[in-house]
Amino acid sequence: MLTAIAIGVDGLVYASWLFLVAVGLTLIFGVMKILNVAHGSLYAFGAYGAATMVGIYTQAGLAPLGAFAMLLVAALIVGVVLGVVMERGLLRFMYQRDEVIIVLVTYAAFLVLEDLIKLIWGVDPYYASEPYGLLGISEISDLVFSNYDLSLIVMAVVVGGLLWVAVNRTRWGKLLQAVIHDREMSEAFGINVSRVYTVTFVVGAVLGALGGALTAPMISVTPGIGVEVIVLAFAVVVIGGMGSVPGAAIGSLIVGISRAAAVHLLPEVELFVIYAVMSGVLVLRPQGLFGQTFAKRI
Repeated sequence: MLTAIAIGVDGLVYASWLFLVAVGLTLIFGVMKILNVAHGSLYAFGAYGAATMVGIYTQAGLAPLGAFAMLLVAALIVGVVLGVVMERGLLRFMYQRDEVIIVLVTYAAFLVLEDLIKLIWGVDPYYASEPYGLLGISEISDLVFSNYDLSLIVMAVVVGGLLWVAVNRTRWGKLLQAVIHDREMSEAFGINVSRVYTVTFVVGAVLGALGGALTAPMISVTPGIGVEVIVLAFAVVVIGGMGSVPGAAIGSLIVGISRAAAVHLLPEVELFVIYAVMSGVLVLRPQGLFGQTFAKRI
C-alpha cells in the first residue's frame, strides 16, 4: 500500500513538473507549427533568473515568503524579453520556409543561448533553495513529502485551467483558433496574424521560463539543464499529440506514473521507460494520443 501511495504521489509531482515544462512547447507548435528546440534554453534562463533574483532578495533580508514572488517575476521577465527577441528578431523571417529549416534555426538559437548562459553566469552552480523549505512537509502514512513538491500539482492545475479558459472563453482564444484552422483566411478577414504569433510565442516562452523558475529551488542550477528538459518535453508532446494542450496533460501523466512505477519497482529501467512509452504510442498512433492529421498544403 505504501509503495502504491509513493508511486501515485511521485508520479503526480513528476507529471505536474513535466506539464509545466512541456505546455509552452505544445502551445507554440499548435499555433505556429514551430518545434522550438530553444524551449530548453528558455527553461534554463528561467531557472538562472529565479536563482539570481531569489539570491538577491534573500540577501536583502526581506520577508521570506516574498521569495515565491521572485520565482514568478523571474519567469515573467525572462519569458517576455527572450520571447519578443526570438520571435520578432528571428522567427518572423522564417514563417514561410520549410519546417526543417525552422527547426535548425531554433536549434542554432538553442546553442547560442546555452553559450550566453555561460557568459552571464559562468559554469559554477547557482542555488535558490530558500523557498523549498518554507512550505514544510506532509506525512502520508509513513511517507514524508515536501509541500513544495506537492505545490507543483496545484500550479499545473492552475496553469492548465487558465490556458483552457484563455483558449475557449476569450476573444484572443477565438482569434487563436481561427489562425490555427487557416492562417490565410484569418488574414483575409483582418486578423493581425503577426500579433497573434507574437503573443502566442511570448506566452509559450513565459511558460517555459516558469517551468525553470519553479524547478530552481529543487536543484542546483548548472549549465546544460536545458538539454535534458527539451528531450523530456519533446517526448511528452509526441505522446500527447503535437499542439494539443490536453494531450500534454495526459502525456505528462502517462510519463510521470510510468517513471514513478519504474523507480519504485524496477529502478534499472527508469531511463528506458519514458522512451518505451513514447515508442509504443507512436507505433499505435503516430500522430499522438490527441494529435490530429492535417493535409499538407503544397
